[in-house]
Amino acid sequence: MRNIGVLALCALVLCAGPFDKKKKKSEEPVTQVLQLPKDPPSAVTAETARMVFHVSPLSSKGLLSQQVRDALKSLQRALGGASLVKLRAFVAGSGDMRRVQAIVSETFTDRRLPLPALSVVQVGGLPLDGAQVVLESVSVGRRDVNPNGLIYISGQATTAEKALEPVPPLVEKSMGALRTAMQAAGGKAEDVLRGTCFLSSLENLPKIRDMVESEYRGAAWNFVQIQRAPANSVAECELVARSRVKIEKPLEFLNPDGLTKSPNYSQIALVGAPRIAMTGTQVAFGFQDGDARLAFGRLEKELGMVGASIKDVAFSSVYPLSGTIADQVRKIRFEYYDKARPPASTLLPFEGLPSMDASFAVDVVAVVSR
Repeated sequence: MRNIGVLALCALVLCAGPFDKKKKKSEEPVTQVLQLPKDPPSAVTAETARMVFHVSPLSSKGLLSQQVRDALKSLQRALGGASLVKLRAFVAGSGDMRRVQAIVSETFTDRRLPLPALSVVQVGGLPLDGAQVVLESVSVGRRDVNPNGLIYISGQATTAEKALEPVPPLVEKSMGALRTAMQAAGGKAEDVLRGTCFLSSLENLPKIRDMVESEYRGAAWNFVQIQRAPANSVAECELVARSRVKIEKPLEFLNPDGLTKSPNYSQIALVGAPRIAMTGTQVAFGFQDGDARLAFGRLEKELGMVGASIKDVAFSSVYPLSGTIADQVRKIRFEYYDKARPPASTLLPFEGLPSMDASFAVDVVAVVSR
């Protein structure tokens, strides 16, 4: 009997061995696969009457990633419950610009918020030592703040042949042109919502800032140096403002006396449409005419998917990396835009884009027709 008991006990131990191994194996931690960040939408739509504009404060704290996160936090605090729908990031320094998209995607995904359309452009400098990014935002609030529509004014370019000419006199001329444009559109300085000044140099910026912000006190302003070593001195400032009088047509263009009249762009776009489409940057990968057409073709497709048409672009921002590429864009774009009604526009060379193969990028504001 004793031998039988020993044999039974041994059999029980032998049976238990494989079971324990199987149990231990099942308890091994499962390898987690991190999800790739979602891509921002190529285009979004927003109610014209409820659009709000902000510019993030500059910071020199940390590197690019931390500064992007801090800028997003500052914007979220300023929004007051509004939904952010478009970001334009100007990046300075040697940080990896691709991190901007990754951080924006992670931040909005973690908060379970819809991702905004995103434009990322490298500039030559920002007005604070150590600052590597500034964000311009468009959000949609809970109440109407632009009930009569919006006014978009092209960048008013003033240049000097020499690269080291002082910039403040050029800014003063650009401000004079903006004043003429606002008067033609029936607006006043207090109607301006956001302005951006693209400059060849940030020297004497306190003087420039005082000149601009003293006239447009209620607006959010952004100042960037377009390239580290620009070919000539330039100041080009653009505006978006609310309209004082009801804009009856969905989209109308003005080219008033006193401002340059060009077949390539309109000086003023009046937007009365209830909804606006805004795109992120479409990038041309390569330097041939065919590469430019592919970029505009993608832009046309993305606008169509949100109920807008490339023939109804109100404002076009183009970011070429050289004057030669800018000339190429001027030649190609009217294969897509309506040449009889050219959009308001800002087009001048910038320092870089998130892809090494990029020649230019373009983003637009268009009216939604359906």
